[in-house]
Amino acid sequence: MTTYIEWITLKGKGTKMEIEMKYGIGDKETAANIWDDEYLLSIEESDTREKVLMKAAYFDTEDFVLSKNDIALRVRMEGTRTVATLKWRGKNEGGLHIREEINVPVNDESYFNVPDLQIFKESEIGQEVIALIGFKKLHSIMETNFMRNRFRIDTGNGIMEVSLDDGEIITTKGTAPICEIEIELFSGEQEALEDVTKTIAEKYGLQPETKSKYVRGLSLLGFNRGVKENE
Repeated sequence: MTTYIEWITLKGKGTKMEIEMKYGIGDKETAANIWDDEYLLSIEESDTREKVLMKAAYFDTEDFVLSKNDIALRVRMEGTRTVATLKWRGKNEGGLHIREEINVPVNDESYFNVPDLQIFKESEIGQEVIALIGFKKLHSIMETNFMRNRFRIDTGNGIMEVSLDDGEIITTKGTAPICEIEIELFSGEQEALEDVTKTIAEKYGLQPETKSKYVRGLSLLGFNRGVKENE
């Protein structure tokens, strides 16, 4: 039986519904303890552990036309891969973040400087973004640099990816630290995701992270109006 999240992913044009839980981690010692947590180890899929350096740039126009329309445009170097992403229509309840996104592997580092929106033209959101931008120029408004330690788990009711991120958000008006856990549902029931994250959050005293890295960066820039907190 195909679940809702799988249906969204398969319906075409690379669009999917991203469902994940985010929690802040107070210190690196706690992060290390979560990485070695016995419960997570007991449901871990073998040979999925890896450490990947992530470097991302977020783009918008001078007048923040994308941010004003609750759209995020990101190009991220993930180890040896480069992926362009659009995120939109986000909502969150506490640490639960749900949003639509489209990812296109570009494997061209030049996109980190100036992304070509034509790579999204086959999707409805891509056409909307191209129309919104028009002849305006895109520029990088922030970057994120962090190490991601990740692995997959299978509870029997859901397959998820556990990611521990450590790094920083960088803007022209300041920086902010990144020290958090994200658990993303790949397939299965949302309840399975909530059960796992509740267990880990209670065990380590974690607090829900209601704002994404992108929104925290916008806050540093002094831009908040009209932006949903999980883009």
